[in-house]
Amino acid sequence: MTRQEIAGVRIPDSALARGATELVREAAPPLLFDHSRRVFLFGALRGREQGLAFDPELLYVGAMFHDLGLTERFRRTDQRFEIDGADEARRFLTAHGLAAEAADRVWTAIALHTTPEIPLHMAPEVALVTRGVELDVLGLGYHTLTDEQRTAIVAAHPRPDFKNRILAAFTEGIKDRPETTFGNVKADVLAHYVPGFRRGDFVEVIKQSDWPE
Repeated sequence: MTRQEIAGVRIPDSALARGATELVREAAPPLLFDHSRRVFLFGALRGREQGLAFDPELLYVGAMFHDLGLTERFRRTDQRFEIDGADEARRFLTAHGLAAEAADRVWTAIALHTTPEIPLHMAPEVALVTRGVELDVLGLGYHTLTDEQRTAIVAAHPRPDFKNRILAAFTEGIKDRPETTFGNVKADVLAHYVPGFRRGDFVEVIKQSDWPE
């Protein structure tokens, strides 16, 4: 089997990695599949730039599974979408015989990937899933990569009209569980795209609690 390399980053090709690729390709639309592969590639390049020692296979599964909670197959309505993907990653890794610590590391990487700052102070795989997401979605760290690196990655995994299409995917994946956006960035998505959405207010939750004072 020919090993694939994009922008100088080798795509993991173990049985576990191939299984992750197949699962996500089957469950997710091309928009999310290509986004997830870019997250891995961007995260790996950011890790190389920062001199971090990370497990490419764990980073790959974290990146590939991070948005599974937006898909019809894996999304639930009773918890944050990040947890949907994190739970599936843990099940997948455990089924493939990985140690609980490794599975938990990937769970954490996915569960925290929309939480600003905190993941960046954790294990490299946790930090780099967030770095990859931030670069692809928010453009943070855009200039840490060369034009050639970005061009090679986007050529392999295109992002046509990505800004509008990913916002639509976010909306579709969380509109039926608006209460799970309390205190996180996805509340901004629903505020823009779901008529009548009213975000939770931390101050009002405190004031209206059952405590008398």
